[in-house]
Amino acid sequence: MSHHQHRAEAPAQVRFGILTASDTRGEAEDGSGQYLKAQVAAAGHALASYAVVRDEPEAIRAALAAAAAAGAEVVVVNGGTGVAARDRTYEAVSGLLEKRLDGFGELFRMLSFAEIGSAAMLSRAVAGTWDGHVLFSIPGSRAAVELAWTRLIAPEAGHLLRELRKDAASPGR
Repeated sequence: MSHHQHRAEAPAQVRFGILTASDTRGEAEDGSGQYLKAQVAAAGHALASYAVVRDEPEAIRAALAAAAAAGAEVVVVNGGTGVAARDRTYEAVSGLLEKRLDGFGELFRMLSFAEIGSAAMLSRAVAGTWDGHVLFSIPGSRAAVELAWTRLIAPEAGHLLRELRKDAASPGR
């Protein structure tokens, strides 16, 4: 089956969870989270959950569990993927992933390199599957969020969910 056929069989509507990890932003200052919420709605998807939490592994994991409990199928975490001492989102998220999608981080950094040059290597964007969900973790800057959404997440979220459901429906795969 071709990639185009897989996409055609993907769910048209996905339930998203949006999580902003930040020690400095609240909902009022969360331009990246607001952008993602607007894009989810514009694409005809459903917003299952939205939260802004401190960049603390325990808070991030609790917010992810809350997103899953609210019905999110795909969760996008933005913020905390850099290398500063307070950037701990990568550790919180990557430790949960059951199947990593290494190509996501590689492609994100490649696309970022075209826009910002060698500083793209500082991003620890990561994605994979987690407890029956698709999980993306991306930098929190508005430009990075727009890049990840338009070039990688929006085009493939449904396809990824289709593939994940296929595995769940076929024990022993």
